[in-house]
Amino acid sequence: MELELYGVDDKFYSKLDQEDALLGSYPVDDGCRIHVIDHSGARLGEYEDVSRVEKYTISQEAYDQRQDTVRSFLKRSKLGRYNEEERAQQEAEAAQRLAEEKAQASSIPVGSRCEVRAAGQSPRRGTVMYVGLTDFKPGYWIGVRYDEPLGKNDGSVNGKRYFECQAKY
Repeated sequence: MELELYGVDDKFYSKLDQEDALLGSYPVDDGCRIHVIDHSGARLGEYEDVSRVEKYTISQEAYDQRQDTVRSFLKRSKLGRYNEEERAQQEAEAAQRLAEEKAQASSIPVGSRCEVRAAGQSPRRGTVMYVGLTDFKPGYWIGVRYDEPLGKNDGSVNGKRYFECQAKY
């Protein structure tokens, strides 16, 4: 790699070729630029495609046998998914939230008119077309067919249809 120093007027000042010299020992001033000439043979973007990089892999069994891993630390410390009590409590809380959502969702009948208000957007009016669980996110969801094309899809998400309507409604 070669380094060259150019002035404000784009005039060549000198090569920065002394390995042990500090930058201050060269005539560097405000507005100067350092030009780098790469002789490594690397092409632009050559190292951006990580699929071409050989990766180290280890089997799950071999990883489980090691004692110096995050997984073994979590198991020894009974943290995260290895803490049975905390996990059971989280599952109970999730089940309670789902039951509460179900009770709220059941009070919204399909076919009723509604107004959707989202932060930073004007209110949108439409008809409730779907109430229930979905495959794309957990919990109960309400599908609305808008009166105007202000929506995101056509009643389907990730290829699964929840209700019928035109695109963007």
